Amino acid sequence: MDQYKKEFIEFMVRSKVLTFGDFVTKSGRKTPFFINTGNYSTGAQLEKLGQYYAAALAKNLGDSFNVLFGPAYKGIPLAVTASIALNAKHSRGVSFCFNRKEAKDHGEGGVMVGHKLRAGDKVVIIEDVTTAGTSVRESVPMLKNNTGAEVVGLIVSVDRMERGTGTKSALAELREEFGFQAFPIVNIDEIVEYLYNREIDGAVVINDDIMGRIREYRKEYGCSS
Repeated sequence: MDQYKKEFIEFMVRSKVLTFGDFVTKSGRKTPFFINTGNYSTGAQLEKLGQYYAAALAKNLGDSFNVLFGPAYKGIPLAVTASIALNAKHSRGVSFCFNRKEAKDHGEGGVMVGHKLRAGDKVVIIEDVTTAGTSVRESVPMLKNNTGAEVVGLIVSVDRMERGTGTKSALAELREEFGFQAFPIVNIDEIVEYLYNREIDGAVVINDDIMGRIREYRKEYGCSS
């Protein structure tokens, strides 16, 4: 496993973004693990988060993109911090843009803020997590409409690797539907492999009990990468 993935897993645990116990997802599933990216709350955390996104983008897409798009609202700081990290850590000058929830009816108007998309732009959508893929399906036509830009990828922080309404994960469905690369910084299999019986700050994060519950959950709802 790449070093940045290991560091990102520990970072999520220490930030209390990745937790284990008894939770209920928005879809009503009872789950032994939960990812709450809303718990990132400091400048230092946001700086590190951008560096992990940048590392995954550099590895998976190289120089094949030049714009990051962050869907409102959670995607906005992600696009900003990842573009900063790409410049600082990878010498990649990447633009960013994001949308408003409601169109502005004065000044320059419109729904888009930041880089003005144009023909030849290669855009990556940057998200925290995706389950049903709704925001991505809303974003793609908005990005392509009358701009000539091409959406070449989607990156999320964690792939829970769960079935949606069918047998495939949301990321797999989006890959097939739009023909672009869709990938996480890490997936749940990598998280479990790394954390099982491992101490973080003196405490074992995934013990035998939690591991058993994760296996049962994955058996019921899981899918391959």
